[in-house]
Amino acid sequence: MRRTLLCLCFVSVVLGCLPVSSQAASRIKDVAAFEGVRENQVYGYGLVVGLNGTGDRSQTFFSTQTLANMLERSGITINPDRVRVKNIAAVMVTAVLPPFTRQGSRIDVTVSSIGDAQSIQGGVLIMTPLRAANSEVYVSAQGDVALGGYSAGGVGNRVQLNHPTVGRIPNGGLVEREVAVELSGKSQLRLVLNRSDFTTATRAARAINEKSGPGVANPLDGRTIEIKVPSDYSNRIIEFMSVVENATMDIDVAARVVMNEKTGTIVLGKDVRIAEVSIIHGGLSLQVGTTFNVSQPTPYSIGGQTAVVPEVNISVKEEKGQTVMLREGSSVEEVVRALTSIGATPRDVIAILQAIKAQGALQAELEII
Repeated sequence: MRRTLLCLCFVSVVLGCLPVSSQAASRIKDVAAFEGVRENQVYGYGLVVGLNGTGDRSQTFFSTQTLANMLERSGITINPDRVRVKNIAAVMVTAVLPPFTRQGSRIDVTVSSIGDAQSIQGGVLIMTPLRAANSEVYVSAQGDVALGGYSAGGVGNRVQLNHPTVGRIPNGGLVEREVAVELSGKSQLRLVLNRSDFTTATRAARAINEKSGPGVANPLDGRTIEIKVPSDYSNRIIEFMSVVENATMDIDVAARVVMNEKTGTIVLGKDVRIAEVSIIHGGLSLQVGTTFNVSQPTPYSIGGQTAVVPEVNISVKEEKGQTVMLREGSSVEEVVRALTSIGATPRDVIAILQAIKAQGALQAELEII
């Protein structure tokens, strides 16, 4: 058991963090996107056939119902209650439709088993319509499923590599309908930042005005920038958008400490500051164990019996506490050096950081993932 004693305040800690500047020059296209120019998600329900006995079993009744419906459309009528096949699997097919994708273009699709199939390795997806949120069909998918892994063996003896019930079909989706994005003739555009920040929005508008002229860009809030298309670009809207997205600016990053309790990883930026603190770090190790000894009777004894005698061992070891002083406004480098000198581990610090944030001594946003 490790005990950590905190005196006055504490400090933030870094594990595997490189000091980076809070103002990093970036292109606008890396931190923002034009409103309306986005990807669209599509999905559909389908059937994978040709499996080698690794498909859905009798518990998944809807796969046989799907097979019966498919055969009926081909002029073959069967009773799904009397069908027992193991070479088919019911799947969900998903894909992302990029912006400006034209009819006849091909995209990758992902195939995921939704029944109790053991593997969809070697299967073929039968033509599946993929719909968007408006229930309209935009893509049709079909093709051989590629897993990048395998699953082999029987019950109790199985060898598996990667995930055998999810696969991809490269270029397996054929675009049937385009998502309309009309840009010609626009007099105004809107730019949406990936992360809301008033400073970054102001700097982005300033960078656009420096490139295109004063009064072109105006920030509406911490995430949205309204852009007026100059008259020189009225017939060259795409060229103007290229000019805008390639403008460079210094983005502003808020002071933030990110902690992962699962792995014990703690990462913080260079702008993270602390108040003047005093740290006392010590450890207390307590071990309690039981050893079972066997007691044998003396030779030729009458009525003697063999007995098990438990022997309890307790050992306590307390390490000498170490004290470190840090001045107010210490940098990341000073924090890391101080914590390393006292032997603090990331897991020791996570619980303390939460308490320090509640106290208000940590001048940064605390995020736990």
